[in-house]
Amino acid sequence: MKVSVLATSSAGNCTFVGTDRTRILIDAGLSRKDTFERLRSIGEDPDKLDAILITHEHSDHVSGLGVLSRYYRKLGRAVPVFMTKLTAPLIEWIGDPPPLEHFQAGTGFSIGDLHVQSFTIPHDALDPVGYTVRCFGGKFGLALDLGYMPESVKYHLSRCHMLVLESNHDIEMLKVGPYPWSVKQRVMGRKGHLSNDVVSEYIAHNLDGENQTLLLGHLSEHNNHPEIVRLVATQALERRSLGTRLIVAETKNQCEVFRLG
Repeated sequence: MKVSVLATSSAGNCTFVGTDRTRILIDAGLSRKDTFERLRSIGEDPDKLDAILITHEHSDHVSGLGVLSRYYRKLGRAVPVFMTKLTAPLIEWIGDPPPLEHFQAGTGFSIGDLHVQSFTIPHDALDPVGYTVRCFGGKFGLALDLGYMPESVKYHLSRCHMLVLESNHDIEMLKVGPYPWSVKQRVMGRKGHLSNDVVSEYIAHNLDGENQTLLLGHLSEHNNHPEIVRLVATQALERRSLGTRLIVAETKNQCEVFRLG
């Protein structure tokens, strides 16, 4: 299983997961041009995409979805889009919608040789989900945009060999930052975004010993800094004596390619 985070920030989110047989995107928050350029840079042909999975309806996760779908329709390819039944009505399409695969949050399903498990996350969207993907003995997990770490999310993220997790803000930077107080309260709320401290707590007490790679993303450009994220997470990993490789995603650049299984 091949994984590459093409983008993860408030400006856009998109992750590629694939095998020799099956290729999917999780979220489509980049322009078609950027998505295709980043796919080609990791050796993937955008025309061979098999499906797009959506976590929730916020623009940084779906802003490129309509244009992508229109491109595949013109190409004569029916690339299905998977999203929850409650999320689907909130998406605006350009022309006719693509084939839609609706599912109930918490449902598992297969796309080619990838087995996908969805799970509910606490965020201020209508029906947001995270995903795990299994194939060839490897397990990949992704949870972005969540206000806290409920036990159910911890359960689904257990035994992941690679995990992409939000580390959105530093509490003190957020408090003195430029956002209006109402926005600060939203970000810090239980349906907002994870702070570095909450992520550190998760690493220190819950990160699975089988985890080989932890990628922290969705960093706020105004209320966080990569080196703060790296320091706090590294200290938590060292307390556990885990051999996990830590990656802190750059907000405007895609990440390297990872292989699982």
